[in-house]
Amino acid sequence: MKTLVPDDFSRAADALGVDVPSIKAVAQIEAPNGGFLASGEPTILFERHVFSRRTQGRFDATHPQISNPTRGGYGPTSAQHGRLAEAAALDRTAALESASWGKFQIMGFNHQTAGFMTLQGFINAMYASEGKQLDAFVSFLKNDRAGAMQRALKARDWATFARLYNGADYAAHNYDGRLRNAYRALA
Repeated sequence: MKTLVPDDFSRAADALGVDVPSIKAVAQIEAPNGGFLASGEPTILFERHVFSRRTQGRFDATHPQISNPTRGGYGPTSAQHGRLAEAAALDRTAALESASWGKFQIMGFNHQTAGFMTLQGFINAMYASEGKQLDAFVSFLKNDRAGAMQRALKARDWATFARLYNGADYAAHNYDGRLRNAYRALA
């Protein structure tokens, strides 16, 4: 459960061609309490609307708390692994793909873009260390959309980065504004 040290952030910043506060801002907004829970499990957010989509809604009627086309219903951070386990009992792959993982909250369905040939390899890395979570973040930015997220982060174009990283609903949660504010506090 190794946590990140300043050299880790510097290495990632060099790899992406961005400054350290940009990477720290993303980590702070995505997982303000770090990449791991006190239990040693990685920080996750199970997204019921993603599970619904990945299972074509087959569990919406019987398990609406974990399979629902509507966003929300997340519950506390401490409940996320239980929600994931409940979904995994129904469809393990879809469940693991429907959670965002670690210090940078990368969705499981993005495992290949994050540099992992298999979903299980990605999950194992998320359990290994914040360093592995950071490596996944670097790969995710370098490999996605021909580097569009990396360019947006480098330019500190928070709205574009937020849209690409978190989806079209980013503005509803002021994701770009929170990133901007975190960056200003860290710079």
